[in-house]
Amino acid sequence: MAFQTGGAASKAALIRTASIIALAGNTVLALSKIITGLLANSLAVLGDGIDSSMDVLIAIMTLFVATVIAKPADKDHPWGHGRAETIATALLSMILFFAGGQLILNAAASLIQGKSGEAPGPAALAVTCVSIGGKALLSWSQHYFGRKAGSAMLRANAKNMLGDVITSLGVLAGLGFSIFLNIGAIDLVTAILVGIWVIKNALRIFLEANAELMDGAVDDEPYRHLFEAVRSVPGAGNPHRTRMRRIAGFWDIDIDIEVEPTLTIAQAHDIANKVETAVKARIDGIFDIMIHVEPAGNDQTEGYGLREDQVYGPPPAAEE
Repeated sequence: MAFQTGGAASKAALIRTASIIALAGNTVLALSKIITGLLANSLAVLGDGIDSSMDVLIAIMTLFVATVIAKPADKDHPWGHGRAETIATALLSMILFFAGGQLILNAAASLIQGKSGEAPGPAALAVTCVSIGGKALLSWSQHYFGRKAGSAMLRANAKNMLGDVITSLGVLAGLGFSIFLNIGAIDLVTAILVGIWVIKNALRIFLEANAELMDGAVDDEPYRHLFEAVRSVPGAGNPHRTRMRRIAGFWDIDIDIEVEPTLTIAQAHDIANKVETAVKARIDGIFDIMIHVEPAGNDQTEGYGLREDQVYGPPPAAEE
């Protein structure tokens, strides 16, 4: 459909712009922190630089994904290529998890072996301050484009970069104490804490991506809007066997409604069209809606999908 194709192309363009900004900014920050970490003898700054280098890989990945999701649906992918973004988000979390784990292992090994060494040089403080400002701007840009494109991948990247700001603040504090007290072990402890923070973010991003891959629901608010839309249309009743899933930020919706059995096919079809219009007025980013019309009173056991009472709870019992 034209709406889907145009929406995917526009979204791909926004993702591509955000990815180029992230690629340029993180490349500069990663190189500066890695070089400074090596020269200033700071494993915490080096680890922060490795984390930023992961952001460079993420930016490259999102550029590739932007090309994939812009492709129209075909016989092998009748739903389009939007799930490539979700898969890339899951891969992103795995990369972050590995980077955080390696940082923890390296720092812990140095502590155990007593290789704390000297306190880092003041250059480590300077590059960390620059990193905080740079990451804050990059996080804002990813959040802006992610919200505008409706991209879970960009929003996840924005959260990751906001986490990087907090990480760099922790590194800054650790460096300050390490330099002021001249205790190199503080830098290693800071590096371990940075690694734990990276792993925490990786797990959160993975769980969010997994919910989309499994067609799960994070909350029931969209279902409430959907049921309200059905109830707002005269003649439409008992919304059931309702399923909502995300495809790269867009909603794919299936729902059954009941109408009076005596209506003609044309009249029932008109009610279904009005329900579709009401749903689109309440829920943004609709990829597709499939509405199945049934005669009222056609009781049957549903093996899947949600009913109103599963979201709102059963109606209160009538008073005697």
